[in-house]
Amino acid sequence: MRQRIIKVICKVIFLLGLLLGYYFLNSKYNFGIPCPINKFTGYLCPGCGITRCIFSIIEFRLKDAFFYNPLVFILIPFFLLYFVYTHYLYIVDKEDENICMKMPKWIWTILLIVVILFGILRNLI
Repeated sequence: MRQRIIKVICKVIFLLGLLLGYYFLNSKYNFGIPCPINKFTGYLCPGCGITRCIFSIIEFRLKDAFFYNPLVFILIPFFLLYFVYTHYLYIVDKEDENICMKMPKWIWTILLIVVILFGILRNLI
């Protein structure tokens, strides 16, 4: 159990390090990832604004974060809860090593439909 706790802590530190490293690169050197869909078509893809949304959340500018990408702003708490829940199960369950990788297919299906609808609606409004 102790090894699993250490693995989860290392994973969290690694992910936070990646996020803060990218935040530093973007704020210091304006190192952003451009959207090819927006560049070539002029339309916003469902992912446009994710970086600005997450960076606004880091800076506690929640209103700005919502307007950059409302879908991501709404989904982040659910993904964080899912991350915490699955990693808690990973720590306490001695049977299943891959519990963190399991998500029911119906959730992925609903998420895909929501993302497609969001991508269409954000360009119509």
